[in-house]
Amino acid sequence: MELRHLRTFETVARTLSVTQAARELHYAQSSVSDQIQALERELGVDLLDRSQRRVRLTPQGVALSQYTGRILKLLEEARWAVSRPDAEVAVGALETVGLHLLPAVLARYRSLYPEARVRVTQGNRGELYKAVRRGDVDVCLTFGAPPAEAGLLAETLAEEPLVVIAPPDHPLAERGRAPLADLVKEPFLATERGCGFREMYDGAFSGAVAKEPVAEVSSIGTLGACVAAGMGCALLPHVAVRAQADRREVAVIEVEDARLRTAVTMTWLDRNSANPNLVGLQTVLRRQLAA
Repeated sequence: MELRHLRTFETVARTLSVTQAARELHYAQSSVSDQIQALERELGVDLLDRSQRRVRLTPQGVALSQYTGRILKLLEEARWAVSRPDAEVAVGALETVGLHLLPAVLARYRSLYPEARVRVTQGNRGELYKAVRRGDVDVCLTFGAPPAEAGLLAETLAEEPLVVIAPPDHPLAERGRAPLADLVKEPFLATERGCGFREMYDGAFSGAVAKEPVAEVSSIGTLGACVAAGMGCALLPHVAVRAQADRREVAVIEVEDARLRTAVTMTWLDRNSANPNLVGLQTVLRRQLAA
């Protein structure tokens, strides 16, 4: 079987349109039809049901379509491996993820793939998803669920607990745990609207009395410093405040009557899945963050 025939059939099977397939592949429609017929003659079966005006796959066509995508992806992976063994992998991450979770991952990745180059970009969720769509980064790491969008693939790597941080001399600090009803009474600081951390804050208090923050801060670092200075409390992923808590600058308070968690998610372009450097990085991410 010729690869160009398989690629043409895969496009027809995906679009269910000879016209659309010809447009994507920059072929004449007659060329698309000729290639499909050549593949049918070689296999000795009909792949398309031509009894109706719309393109439909025969059972044999459906069976072949389940293999063509995998074959073409494997071919693309082989091409990457041969032609770009030292290619760059670009990673986008939220500031918190980049600071607290990514360094160990990248160190492990470089130890396994010393020829690969790594480029790291930081931004908010919206900026990172746009970078993935444009192809500026190969994969991005965020908190929360990614956008449901054709062409994007996503996977949850781990779950991160959300905790409340308070000044170290706060009355609730010694308890280490408190019900949501007690926490609602406290002044809270939060990030700006549109930020993923603000969504976590609003979601946590959605079932309680409306809880407007006493201050909005764009930087997680500044937010933690304001809490340490005694301005109020904040709700953040535990990984974002662990170092500050270890230095006893803030106290960590668990919410005892609510399961507050957020997902650590990686998102990438489906068409970039064959990049072996990306595949290697994803393998390390799964192992490191699931540990």
